[in-house]
Amino acid sequence: MDTAQLPMDEWKTIRWPQVERAVFKLQKRIYQATLKGDKRNVQRLQRLLIASWPARLLAVRRVAQDNAGKKTPGVDKVASITPEDKIQLAKQLKEIPVPQAVRRIYIPKLGKTERRALGIPVLQDRAAQAMVKQALEPEWEAPV
Repeated sequence: MDTAQLPMDEWKTIRWPQVERAVFKLQKRIYQATLKGDKRNVQRLQRLLIASWPARLLAVRRVAQDNAGKKTPGVDKVASITPEDKIQLAKQLKEIPVPQAVRRIYIPKLGKTERRALGIPVLQDRAAQAMVKQALEPEWEAPV
């Protein structure tokens, strides 16, 4: 097998139901620990989720494939990435990167001549935000 093709083949052969199930199980454990009021366990599970490979894969998929704004470039001018780059981005998310500057565009307000600022982060920062959201959301959704 050609090693140059391996990363792209790797992205295409990912079993997404298993990835989603693994992330969901950790999120469920975070939710249950929140209900019990076990803050130490909640934080430990959140760190575990952020460090997990399935969470990184799912975060990259959500921002690079599923999101409606997937083709909107940030300041780095990257609008879309190849399957090989998606695997590389998931590997880079092992440590949450220092965020880059956001691209600032101005969109019109409805029914007015005024415009409002909209900041568009780079793809790597959007993936990091999605990953952190996966870890924080179960804690905040739990009725305490």
